[in-house]
Order: sequence, then structure tokens, then C-alpha cells
Amino acid sequence: MKLTLHLNARFQPIDRFELEDALQEIFEKNNAGEVTGGGTLLKENGEIESCDIEIDFCDDEKSLEWLEGLLNNIRIPKGSVIQGVEPPIYVGTLEGLAIYLNGTDLPKEIYKSCDINYVIEQLEQAVDSIGSMYSYRELDEFTALYFYGVSFSIMKEKMEHFVSSYPLCQKCRIEQIA
Repeated sequence: MKLTLHLNARFQPIDRFELEDALQEIFEKNNAGEVTGGGTLLKENGEIESCDIEIDFCDDEKSLEWLEGLLNNIRIPKGSVIQGVEPPIYVGTLEGLAIYLNGTDLPKEIYKSCDINYVIEQLEQAVDSIGSMYSYRELDEFTALYFYGVSFSIMKEKMEHFVSSYPLCQKCRIEQIA
């Protein structure tokens, strides 16, 4: 049966490829099917909106239950859905947080003296054990860092001290994305 895993995830294609490869390996080991393709949907402003992974999957109800359990165990975002079956099967356990770093309105010396890699390192440390950064998107107006974890509110709370004190985080915004 032909299925689409619609991911409520803002993954760059390379990050989606990693998930596709992991699923393919699991499917091969279990004789369950194969990944046949995928895509990334962009918003009008160029930001990632969601992703799809196309799957040619074995055709029985027990296998669908196995797939649902697998997807919930490998930690994908809430709001994801297996399409191609009726009713669609909603999957995902992680909440998402996007932090949008302002790319145009800060003093030039801040952009020159601050390091985005330092921001990522500090935010990853802040949410260690409850979440991690899965992907990013760099555009002219902003750089979006996409974190997924057990709780949006806890991740946000753990990031607040660093975000409020580091110059590159001035005028940033944080939004729940899953």
C-alpha cells in the first residue's frame, strides 16, 4: 500500500534524508516495505512548513499498528499523520519550538562579534535530556532554529536565561510549532 508520512516537522531536506534512511533500514530489517521518496514544503516566505516521506508499505492491519508504534517510538513531532489509509493515523510525541533570530534589525557589531554556533551550543545544553535541535532555516530576515522535545514550555523556560542575556538573541521570537 502507498502511504505518505506527513511530518509536522520543519526539517531541511538533509535532515529529512536522515530520517528516511533510518526508516528504510528498519523497514528492510523487518520486511515491512520501503521508502520511495519525500519532499519539503516551504511557506511563501521561504521558511519550511512541513515534510512528507513516501512509503510503499506491506498491506495488513497488524503492520499498520507496528508502523504507528515505530513512529511514536522514534520521536517525531505531534501532529504528524500517516496518510493513505482511512481513517488517517495521527502519530508523534514531541512538541516543537522555533526560535527566530533577527537577521536585520540588530547593530552590525552584534552580527560580527556573535556566533550562531555558540547560540546553538548553549540552547542545546539548556534543553539537554528533554529536547534537541533537529534542523534550522537561514533566510535574510531571520534564522530559525527548530527544537523538538518532550515539552515546549519546559524547553522555552530552560532557554530563557541565555536568550535574554546573549546579544544575538535580541529581538528574537519563540513560537510553538508542534
